[in-house]
Amino acid sequence: MLKIRLSRVGRKHVALYQVVVTDHRKSSKHGFIRILGSYNPHTKVLDMDQELAKTYIGNGAQYSDTMARILESKKTSVSKK
Repeated sequence: MLKIRLSRVGRKHVALYQVVVTDHRKSSKHGFIRILGSYNPHTKVLDMDQELAKTYIGNGAQYSDTMARILESKKTSVSKK
């Protein structure tokens, strides 16, 4: 099953995240299929390719719990399952 989740990048104490599509059994750091965008938790800025995310959701991918909470707080138009 594919998951859309966050993968941490950035240096120590300055967390930045990439929004990636990955198999739920693999590491999000090295085993991702595609990068959909980025998320900055300090400024709460989410930059994500919504059309590509809709395509993956339509093909059976699911959001991780954290990603679903971020999208819910941002009230984006990406459909949630």
